[in-house]
Amino acid sequence: MKKWSLLALLIATMLIVAACGSDESEEGATSGDGSSEGETYTVGIDTTYPPFEFEVDGEYTGIDIDLIKAIAENQGFGIEFSPMDFGGIIPALQADQLDVAIAGMSITEERQAVVDFSDPYFDAGLSLVVAEENTDIMALEDLEGKTVAVKSGTTGAQFARDNEAEYGYTVAQFEDSPSMFQEVSNGNADVLLEDYPVIAYAIAESGLALKTVGERLTGDQYGIAVLKGENAELLEQINAGLQELRDSGEYDEILAKYIAE
Repeated sequence: MKKWSLLALLIATMLIVAACGSDESEEGATSGDGSSEGETYTVGIDTTYPPFEFEVDGEYTGIDIDLIKAIAENQGFGIEFSPMDFGGIIPALQADQLDVAIAGMSITEERQAVVDFSDPYFDAGLSLVVAEENTDIMALEDLEGKTVAVKSGTTGAQFARDNEAEYGYTVAQFEDSPSMFQEVSNGNADVLLEDYPVIAYAIAESGLALKTVGERLTGDQYGIAVLKGENAELLEQINAGLQELRDSGEYDEILAKYIAE
């Protein structure tokens, strides 16, 4: 009788230990940022790019942040954010330090040589931005002899380099958007190139003494990136999640939080 009691006690103990181990495994599969079970991916972001990505009281927020969180939740995978300068994001993907990048990144042929993009998630476009009191610059033709400020690694920087000889201006590059904005506000640069929704938000929210002028110079679209030829399954999940968010109306709700109609 004692043998049977001992055996029963041993079996009960093993079941309790196994149950505890299962709980720990489930907790380990959940990401603090993605709040989903399954694979966890490292996502590269640039937090100097409101309204798409910025930081408030130590928390990441913005269109991109909310969007990738919602996609992760919808598709059942976890995410961990890795903030960095925009110019370092694609090299970090190539160095296998990131799995995904969402950073207001325009889909271009040059980038498509090294990364695969999701379906476009936002229509953007470059604008000329000058100091509020500036009345001399309205178009590219007005830039001869001027200094054009751009953010390194962006389509604005590429556009400026591609057209520098034709329009006769000098390019000044910066690592983050606030420094670029300040350079024009202070009069150290004459004009900057920035995506319209970003600069419109910055002017409205921060009171920068800047204004946009002329027509949009490009018709860029933003996409979510993974390393070319890698993570095809993840890219399929991202596209599927993005489409479901569009269909459900959640995508429009996310945009409405940050961009006034």
